[in-house]
Amino acid sequence: MRSTLTPLLLALALLTPALSLAAIDVYQFDNEQQEQTFRELTRELRCPKCQNQDIADSNAGLAKDLRDKTYQMVHQGKEKQEVIDYMVARYGNFILYDPPMMASTLILWLGPLGVIVIGLGVMLARARKVPRARQAAPQGLNEEERNRLAALLKEEEKP
Repeated sequence: MRSTLTPLLLALALLTPALSLAAIDVYQFDNEQQEQTFRELTRELRCPKCQNQDIADSNAGLAKDLRDKTYQMVHQGKEKQEVIDYMVARYGNFILYDPPMMASTLILWLGPLGVIVIGLGVMLARARKVPRARQAAPQGLNEEERNRLAALLKEEEKP
């Protein structure tokens, strides 16, 4: 029994590293400039499926397709901006991690500032209400109220 198990374990041990290497994309470039452009583009383009990963880090099938298309365009000699324009035309400004300021993306740029301004306004409004409420509260007991309190306390002390 032991003699049949040993070759199977040996074969499995030898195949495991080969399987892990099969999942890595390998692209061949004509020069260093093409490789640098490809790396920059895959870091700047967002995966439409993952939404919070660039296409270089994403394992989604769509990201692999986008990497392949980017490689093809860079290998054909397309400029970086041409590749970006192609991707934006196909997927919209969402594919860019740093979308340009336009009317359609204005909320993305001004939204965080608006939330901060509203928060500060609420805090200031609440801070102003507290002193007014303290001023409206009575400062102490008047003479009639003190006499009534003293009478109530005396009644409480009697058995």
